Amino acid sequence: MLSESSYLTALYVYLGAAVAMLLYLGWWLTKYWRGGTVALLVLLAAALLLTPAYPRDGATTFAPALIVAGFQWATQGMAGAMHALRPLGAALAVAVVLALLLRLTIFRRVS
Repeated sequence: MLSESSYLTALYVYLGAAVAMLLYLGWWLTKYWRGGTVALLVLLAAALLLTPAYPRDGATTFAPALIVAGFQWATQGMAGAMHALRPLGAALAVAVVLALLLRLTIFRRVS
C-alpha cells in the first residue's frame, strides 16, 4: 500500500500531467477547429481524465474512474464496473451541457 505522502504525490503528478495534456490539447485543436468544438472536446477529455472513483468497496482512496472502470470491466464484467461508470457518465453529461452553454454564449457566431 502507498503511504499518505506517496499517494498525494502520485495524485498531484497525475493531476498535473492531465491538466498539461488538456492545455496542450486545447492549444492544438484551436489551430484547426472553432472554439465551441474545441471546448466540447477538451471538456470531454477532462471528464474522462479527472473524474474520480473508488477502486473497490471499502476503499478510502480515489483513482481515475476511466482506469477503474476498465480494470473492473476486464476482471468482473459490466456489473463490477458500474460504480465507476455512473460518475463517469455524469461527468460526461455535465461536460456536454457546459460545452453547449459555452457554444451558445461565448463561442457563438456573429452574423
